Amino acid sequence: MIHFIVHDKGDSVGVVVTEGVKAGQELTGWIMEENETVRARVVDPIPIGHKFALKDLPNDAAVIKYGVDIGRTVAPIRTGQHVHVHNLKTRRW
Repeated sequence: MIHFIVHDKGDSVGVVVTEGVKAGQELTGWIMEENETVRARVVDPIPIGHKFALKDLPNDAAVIKYGVDIGRTVAPIRTGQHVHVHNLKTRRW
């Protein structure tokens, strides 16, 4: 079962595509560009459609989703943590 998707290996976040992801759960992801699967463990519950960090991101780091820089971190984010408005300033706003 695929729990999250990533566009390519350069992405810093994965997007959850299943309901009910719990803290500590190990997930299977699909890297679309390479057609590969990967494993990742989340440290927070992640709602469907939301992002989590695939690697440690320092404060003021670019966040890459689907190969696009979508914004900057406003706090350090550890691998597996939920990435959302509380720790990401999007380029949209």
